Amino acid sequence: MAFQLTPEFLENVEQLVAQKKRKAIRDLMGGFHFADLAEVLDALEIDHATYLVKSLESDVTSEALMELDDDVREKILDRLSPNEIARELEEMDTDDAADVVSELDIAIQRKVIDRIEDEEHAADIVELLKYDEDTAGGLMAKELVKVKDTWTTAGCIREMRRQAKNVTRVHSIYVVDKDGVLKGRLSLKDLLTAPERARIADIYIPKVDYVTDTTEGEEVARIMQKYDLEAIPVVNNAGVLLGRVTIDDIVDFIREEAEKDYQMAAGISGDVEADDSLGKLTKARLPWLLIGMFGGIGAASIIDGFGTILNDFPNLFLFVPLIQATAGNVGVQSSAIVVQGLANDTLKGNIAARLLKETALALINGLSIALIVLIFSHLFFETTYLESISIGIAVIVVILIAALVGTFVPMLLDKKGIDPAVATGPFITTSNDVFGILIYFLIAKIILGF
Repeated sequence: MAFQLTPEFLENVEQLVAQKKRKAIRDLMGGFHFADLAEVLDALEIDHATYLVKSLESDVTSEALMELDDDVREKILDRLSPNEIARELEEMDTDDAADVVSELDIAIQRKVIDRIEDEEHAADIVELLKYDEDTAGGLMAKELVKVKDTWTTAGCIREMRRQAKNVTRVHSIYVVDKDGVLKGRLSLKDLLTAPERARIADIYIPKVDYVTDTTEGEEVARIMQKYDLEAIPVVNNAGVLLGRVTIDDIVDFIREEAEKDYQMAAGISGDVEADDSLGKLTKARLPWLLIGMFGGIGAASIIDGFGTILNDFPNLFLFVPLIQATAGNVGVQSSAIVVQGLANDTLKGNIAARLLKETALALINGLSIALIVLIFSHLFFETTYLESISIGIAVIVVILIAALVGTFVPMLLDKKGIDPAVATGPFITTSNDVFGILIYFLIAKIILGF
């Protein structure tokens, strides 16, 4: 039965922690799945969660720590000694351990690394810290099973048994030459059915998908998705096998990137959480709000410039919110589709073809909405025939312009190497609001002749 965190269970844990009954805690939670343990840690006060981590075995708590939000894990680590952190790191895969070390203060990092008993594990962690976290090098783990092409199948099996002790899951068996250069992969079936004295060079599969240590995380995700891979090897420029990126690591990366893009599209710059400080939250939100403020001032200035229209044709003013809302919504819809296509690498064709398609779609939507607006404005708001025509034509033109802006801007940003997610949300909405108001009054001026 699935674990359920009840108030009664949580109260029991808190009492055991308060009474410092470590043995009782281990008896109660020693066999917990790390995901369930993480749920308990997240529900406890930080001091109680820290005591729980200290009371349980590191082979369980190390994985539970990686399930926690970064800010919760950071608070727990701040309350652990370098020796205690080192024990947790020894039970983690090198990629997870490197992530944890990177979150520590520089002064603590060296102390923790020095206290890791497994020197090879410590060296691998230090090596991974050199890579950008959003590249294949920063995402990879050093744990894998590799065999040399000169070995026999019998020798290969013996070596695999030794290596597998340090590998949580064996997704693939990689074949390298004497210099460590990746040659291919080995099928477990071929290995088990081959004669004991057969050489690996005669049975391995030379075709293998791989990425270099500098490959961007988005490209790694695209390749793994395209070829439905559970893991992909990482090599350096010389082809030497360095590590592997597994599906769980790439899923975490995709989730984090999606969260960043969502925040950016909502007008929040930077990676922030709900419980971050007021200063950090203000810094992330205020710049985009200022953009919206200046956009509003620009729209107000445009309306003021057409002040005479409010005296002669007051009904037109009633439709300003409609024009602004329509322009903003159409722009966000177009940009969201384009940004999604760019992120998933499903956006096909050149810019001209995409703009032509969006123009046709915008024209259909514009004509449909304009017809409805024209009828409603004339019947329910008692606008004149020319006023209704002005509003209807303005709606069509505004939708066309908003769709083109929402399509062109993210594609242009992507070609310039800028994250196209910045084009969505407040940026597109504000710019289209201003353009929409200007277009609306210009069309009204032309048709009504004021």
